[in-house]
Amino acid sequence: MKYRIAMWATAGFLVAGYWAVYAFATMPTMLFAKPEIMILVRLTCPIALLSRYPISLSWVLLANAATYALVGLIVEMSRRRVAL
Repeated sequence: MKYRIAMWATAGFLVAGYWAVYAFATMPTMLFAKPEIMILVRLTCPIALLSRYPISLSWVLLANAATYALVGLIVEMSRRRVAL
């Protein structure tokens, strides 16, 4: 179970990293991004809801990894209960 939760945390880290690379690559246009893209960013990277405040990239990566780990813990615990 620890391995699966670590995989969830890694997925969260990689998702936040992808959005950071995307934002850096499209910086002038990212400020005026389409609403569909911003909805997708906020769904996959919940720390983006605090985008009004300056947050360093390292904190965003860690916060998203922790959020995904928490979601993974909930999912894995519910899977374990259903399997029993």
